[in-house]
Amino acid sequence: MLTHEKTMRIGEVARASGLPIKTIRYYDELGLLKISGRTEGGYRLFAPDVLARLRFIKRAQSLGLSLMEIKEFLAVYDQGNLPCDHIREKLEDKLLEIEQQIQQLQILKQELGGLLSGWQVAPTASAETICPIIQQS
Repeated sequence: MLTHEKTMRIGEVARASGLPIKTIRYYDELGLLKISGRTEGGYRLFAPDVLARLRFIKRAQSLGLSLMEIKEFLAVYDQGNLPCDHIREKLEDKLLEIEQQIQQLQILKQELGGLLSGWQVAPTASAETICPIIQQS
């Protein structure tokens, strides 16, 4: 039987982590968290290390990693290994994606700037023309 001295109920985890109970339940359902058991009333019980795990999840998300990617990393960690190499690969991929997005945004910025610099009052509307400035390509 579990000793409840070192475990925390979901409400305590929510208060300590600053995350809503609903988010913690969702992470548990996805398999990102491990519960230590349940109370007689059915409340989830978590080991104190759940707070470090939640901090890791939030930090990884802030770096653009998806919950499924994070789940993969945690699975490696739960097997007793550090997932740093896997995380590095994913972050390198994210960096390349961001660089491509920046290039695409710069092209879009130039295109929008060109459209706006030549903006004129539109001629009278016709049935086939919604906005001539945009439709002339």
